[in-house]
This record gives sequence, C-alpha cells and structure tokens, in this order.
Amino acid sequence: MGLDQFAYKIKKGLVEQDVDFSTEKYNEETEEYDLVVDKEELHYWRKHPNLQGWMRELYYEKGGESPEFNCVNVKLDREDLTQLERVIADGTLPSTTGFFFGDNNVDAERTEDDLDFIHKSYDAITRGYEVYYSSWW
Repeated sequence: MGLDQFAYKIKKGLVEQDVDFSTEKYNEETEEYDLVVDKEELHYWRKHPNLQGWMRELYYEKGGESPEFNCVNVKLDREDLTQLERVIADGTLPSTTGFFFGDNNVDAERTEDDLDFIHKSYDAITRGYEVYYSSWW
C-alpha cells in the first residue's frame, strides 16, 4: 500500500467541473466501473507527499470538499501549472506527511520528474486536452 498519484489527459470539454468529477460509472449489470470518458495517463508518481499536499490545497481552493483528498479528481489549467512550476523550481512544495505517503525529501531527480510532468501537461493543453490529477492511498 502507499500513495499512488496520476495525471491524465482527456479531450477538452468532456468534464465541466474543476473537482470531484468522475470519468467512470458503476455498471450494475457487470458490477464493475466502466469508463465514460476516454482518458490517457500522462504521468505517474509513487509516494510524492509534497506534491500531494500542493494538489490537496489546490483541490480545496477550487471548491473540493472531500476530507481525505483520496480518490478524487482535480482539473489543472495553465495557471495552476504555472504556479506549480514556480513552486517546484523554488523548492517550496509544502512539506506533507501521511501514513501511506512515504518520504517527503526533495532531490534533483524528483524535481526534474515534476518539471517533465509540467511540460507534458502544457503540451497536452496546447493540443486540445485537459489535464487532471488523481491519487489513491
């Protein structure tokens, strides 16, 4: 168990809300969740608690209400990505801890990976996609 974090890209306009939207729907016939919005994984992190803390703050700023910030979605626009890029470059992601979150140390490799995510997200938005973040712990 642990913190798994994902960024996805979806075609623009398929999701109207900034937070708490679903890309899946429960199918009672098959007793499974079916995708209702095509999504493609853009980036994956394993146990990056400080990023989780930043995304949690953004989620609440955008009106999210889940007390645990677990298994919920938050859409990222260019302004969000610019703010995140600045925070990553400055090394000021909020220090965040959690039972399943892992080590919150920052190193050059993690910073480079985060900036790679930012650049892939800008590119996806330019090509007509929307980007959102989700996590599971």
